[in-house]
Amino acid sequence: MLGYLINQYPAASQTFIRREIAAIEALGTPVRRYAVRGWSGTLVDPDDEAEHGRTARILDAGAAGVLFATLATALTTPLAFGRALATAWRLGGRSQRGRLVHFAYLGEACVLRRWCARDRVDHLHAHFGTNSAAVALLCHQLGGPRYSFTVHGPEEFDDPHGLSLADKVAGAAFAVAIAEHGRSQLMRWARREDWPKLHVVRCGVDPAFLGAPPTPPPATGRPLLLNIGRLVEQKGQLTLVEAAARLRDAGRDFEVAIVGDGELRPALTARILALRLQDRVRLLGWRSGAEVRELLLAARVLALPSFAEGLPVVLMEALALHRPAVTTWIAGTPELVQDGRCGWLVPPGDVDALAAALGAALDADAAALARMGAHGAARVAERHDVAASARQLLALVAAARAGAHA
Repeated sequence: MLGYLINQYPAASQTFIRREIAAIEALGTPVRRYAVRGWSGTLVDPDDEAEHGRTARILDAGAAGVLFATLATALTTPLAFGRALATAWRLGGRSQRGRLVHFAYLGEACVLRRWCARDRVDHLHAHFGTNSAAVALLCHQLGGPRYSFTVHGPEEFDDPHGLSLADKVAGAAFAVAIAEHGRSQLMRWARREDWPKLHVVRCGVDPAFLGAPPTPPPATGRPLLLNIGRLVEQKGQLTLVEAAARLRDAGRDFEVAIVGDGELRPALTARILALRLQDRVRLLGWRSGAEVRELLLAARVLALPSFAEGLPVVLMEALALHRPAVTTWIAGTPELVQDGRCGWLVPPGDVDALAAALGAALDADAAALARMGAHGAARVAERHDVAASARQLLALVAAARAGAHA
């Protein structure tokens, strides 16, 4: 049995994990879903609501349940518990979160080990190289299944030493990055002898997006510039608001819609008011997958002025729907978006360059947008088929199983 571990799941910003699990199960491999905790936000997508019911959440066991699992593990497997306790101490000493939090991870790992044994999970795959990978590592040291994990970035690469990425790779059967850029960053921090464990498995796009017929944006009304993502500093939405003000002052006709929510919402709201952009920029909050698709089809381009990324799935979705992107030349983004062929790449943080690129997108005629959209859709179909990514991941799991029995 294959298990999946995520910190918070399901969440509005993690539909790519749900798609990956669905693709694996479509290939005949059932998946047990585990999460440390549930998402604190409101689930607006029916598929996420259904996934919530399929997921076992460790912290739902409560403090008493975690304590019971910890004491039982310490009493029945003292050597393994001592080894995992030493690892938690070492990892916690490097982390900004400290040792106490890592002792909590150890308790979570004790619950998870019991669940994996109950469910006959022999391989555990974690998403993100943060606390979920730490819990998977500790679970393995307690006698639980071997594990692997997917690194997305940029959080893992902001503090690779504090997150003990090298230790997590060393203990894993394999580690996956979602782009070549991510794999190169793992190579920076992993031991040289662990480089053969590092692979690229690209995030996949929902099959409903692949092969979508070219649908031009509406010819009437204000041209829509669409942004989708968590409202956090790394996504650069404040620069999009600044660029919108410059386009407005230049007499351009357009509308900006921002889909998502997060800690930056108050600052964005205040800046929109200060620049008197209430009639041009809308904050829509989270939307369901069907609503996101409709917004993409209504948009002229996707505008994603990020400062830090791995490789955003929303870029894949936009290009798959024949929508060019205005985005930044960071991380794995240039591996997908080719400047001038399926979008515009600008320096991160450069409001003038962003406004100029958005202006070029507004000026582009229908034929130019169609050519760029077709090129982008072809690149996504070639590189981001979720079924192909699922087969690649399952092949790595099968190789790990074979190696364990060799």
